[in-house]
Amino acid sequence: MSIHSRILLAAGLAGCVFAAAAAPLPRPQHVVVVIEENRSYGNVVGSPDTAYINQLASQGALLTQYFAITHPSEPNYVAMFSGDTQGVTDDSCPHSYKAPNLAEALLGAKLSFAIYSENMPEAGFTGCASQDKLYRRKHNPVPDFPAVPASANRPFSDFPSDYSKLPTVSFVVPNMINDMHDGTAAQGDAWLKDKLEGYAKWALKNHSLLVLTWDEDDGAEGGHNRVMTVVLGQDVKPGHYEAHLTHYDLLRTVTDMYGLKPIGHAAEAHAIDGIWK
Repeated sequence: MSIHSRILLAAGLAGCVFAAAAAPLPRPQHVVVVIEENRSYGNVVGSPDTAYINQLASQGALLTQYFAITHPSEPNYVAMFSGDTQGVTDDSCPHSYKAPNLAEALLGAKLSFAIYSENMPEAGFTGCASQDKLYRRKHNPVPDFPAVPASANRPFSDFPSDYSKLPTVSFVVPNMINDMHDGTAAQGDAWLKDKLEGYAKWALKNHSLLVLTWDEDDGAEGGHNRVMTVVLGQDVKPGHYEAHLTHYDLLRTVTDMYGLKPIGHAAEAHAIDGIWK
């Protein structure tokens, strides 16, 4: 083979590699993002108290270098939803923001969004807590954005059993016990298996995604805010992935999947790649 031919072959191979790297993200039928509370990566991965969660990790993509944005809880939820903490630095309530957000972006593209919060008294509820205190608005960013329709703010009891009827993108927030905030990791693990195992199995056969993440860590790893995050679905290659990622990268991934304009600081982030079939 001549030198010229070798150069052309090498260029062609490089082009193939580039094309593979630039392959488009999947466009899932549905994305369900479950947000747990206050656990460092090392306190969940491999723990006997979280056997079901680790089973999900073995079936999907475990993101080993995924980090929350800040502390405490509330600004992380706001950041995941709007690409910015909107200046909130505590768990105070109420707040009202006019900033762009994921729900409006999806609705503007004739797609759909809902958040399903356990123990929230009713759809569209804007109070700071339920009477039993198991629901807290600090874990629900949607009421902070009045432009989002009240119908997008739903109790978990409205989560459909027919998963084909789910919105395009959903957030799921367990109550203060089942999200591991006030309860144990084992309680959170059992709740997830009981309530979401059906969807997890369905997602593996119906081009949909289950994303499991935590709002922030518990300081056990030196305050680096690394949290366990798993992406599971039919279009995901199981494995461990070491790219440095944050909640903003997750938001960017979701908007890129549906061809939406990046939101807030997610415009500076990168869609999660390398995990797709």
